[in-house]
Parts: sequence; C-alpha cells; structure tokens
Amino acid sequence: MPSVPSSRPAPRLAVFAVVVCVLAVAAAVVSFVQGSWLGIVWILMAGISSNMAWFYVRRDRMARATEGEAAPTA
Repeated sequence: MPSVPSSRPAPRLAVFAVVVCVLAVAAAVVSFVQGSWLGIVWILMAGISSNMAWFYVRRDRMARATEGEAAPTA
C-alpha cells in the first residue's frame, strides 16, 4: 500500500539538511586531519545545508502561524 505524502514536508527536509550538514562537517574534519585542503569544499557544503535547514524550519513556522491566524474562531 503506498504511503500518503505529508502535507507538510518541511520538517523532514530540515532534518535531512541537518544530517547532511553534520556529515559534511565530519568529512571536512577527516579531510583536514589527512592534510587535504579539499575540506574547504565540505565546509562550504555544510554552510549551504545549514542555511537550507534554517530556511525549512522558518518556512514551516510561518506556515503554522498563518494557519493559526486564518482559522475562524467560533
């Protein structure tokens, strides 16, 4: 049975971006320890994925706030 896609994929995407960020930092540390300057690329990837995580978290918070304001009070 196929799963139903979530109406709000932002938290899941934020978690994936954080995982990529942590893995990129670990790869940068390993690269620098081995004496390679390739770690700079990993640091840049960590920065991009960190920004993506913050973007998805903020977008989800704004969507929740908008839903709360748009809900009619009875």
